[in-house]
Amino acid sequence: MKKCIARVYAAICMLVMLVMMVPAMTYAAEADQTRVAISVKVPEDWQDPCVWAWSEDGTNAFDAWPGEACEATPDNDGWYYVWVPAWANHVIVNANEGTVQTGELVLDGKDAWITVSDADNAEVSYDALTTGEIPAYVEKFTIHAKVDESWQNPCLWAWSAPDGTNAFDAWPGKAMKADDNGWYSVKAPIWVNSIIVNANEGSVQTEDLSIDPAEIWVSVEADGTADFSYKDPDKAEIPNVTVHVIAPDDWAAPSLWAWSAPDGTNAFAAWPGEALTEDGTWLVKEIPGWVNSIIVNGNDGSVQTSDISIETEKDVWVVVSSAEDYELYYEEPEVAADDATADSEPADTETTDTENAVTDTEPADTQTDDAAETATENTQTNNMVLPIVIVVIVVVIVAGVVVASKKKTK
Repeated sequence: MKKCIARVYAAICMLVMLVMMVPAMTYAAEADQTRVAISVKVPEDWQDPCVWAWSEDGTNAFDAWPGEACEATPDNDGWYYVWVPAWANHVIVNANEGTVQTGELVLDGKDAWITVSDADNAEVSYDALTTGEIPAYVEKFTIHAKVDESWQNPCLWAWSAPDGTNAFDAWPGKAMKADDNGWYSVKAPIWVNSIIVNANEGSVQTEDLSIDPAEIWVSVEADGTADFSYKDPDKAEIPNVTVHVIAPDDWAAPSLWAWSAPDGTNAFAAWPGEALTEDGTWLVKEIPGWVNSIIVNGNDGSVQTSDISIETEKDVWVVVSSAEDYELYYEEPEVAADDATADSEPADTETTDTENAVTDTEPADTQTDDAAETATENTQTNNMVLPIVIVVIVVVIVAGVVVASKKKTK
């Protein structure tokens, strides 16, 4: 009798331990899949495809539009691939330096294959449409270079010292892409610690440059002498400026979104940006002086102005009457906090309706869905209740066994 009870008790302990381990095992499995592969096939006239990705709450996966450049998928003509964080389940496929793009595509947080027919038609499949394995994810960092005008078609050669592992197949390396600010840029694997910037089909070059694997700016003279910095020289000395705002009374918790156009560098990590704070009559926020585009928004980003183009390195005052109407000043106007009509002439009252895919990607409503919260709470409750129910069932079974055993001894 005692041996029977002991065996049953041991079985209970083992079962309870297994049940309690299930959530941890599930979490570990989810934690392992931190990135998913997005494969894309685009029209022939879509050059250098990229993927822009963000999460439900507006957190961007990449620093600037047009996002992460795709790479050709080996042995699959016309297909490209890119790795994105698994939480970034909203994507836009774009190309031609972001001038053509699909609409927003909502994914399931797993590997996907996207076939783009044109800007208005894109199909998503979770069944593999390519053959072979997608190359493993490799973290990369950006290398910028500014070269003399006599240096044509600059390239980057990169390797790991002292073992000599090359990042690219053959000299002169990977072509650098011309940016809109006079710089060229390209990405290299995070294990690279030595680089050469070259041009004119490799006939002119810098000396070997030993670097840390972090975003870097390399300035190259005509004779190949070079200097580098881990801060953008064009932005390092620009002082911050202050944006002053008056927003409609029904815009709760007004925030500011800010970026640099057309390169798309964002001043803040995630939409709707950062909260404006009260300073007398005005709501204010300090931003980097290189910012030239802003959006004022409220109600968790569900209401917003259009893109507002501003001059760099200047404080600005914005009086917002509604989502469609605002006035912009470079000197403080005479205006009351509850009055969106200014007496003085605005410096610029026209909104610039430029195409800005970064803005297009901002969610129209980032408010939490009550049903989703309820479902999450129910799931958590069920996860807590499940082990208890199992233990209760087992205890009842044991009790039955014990009673049965007792009856057998009579």
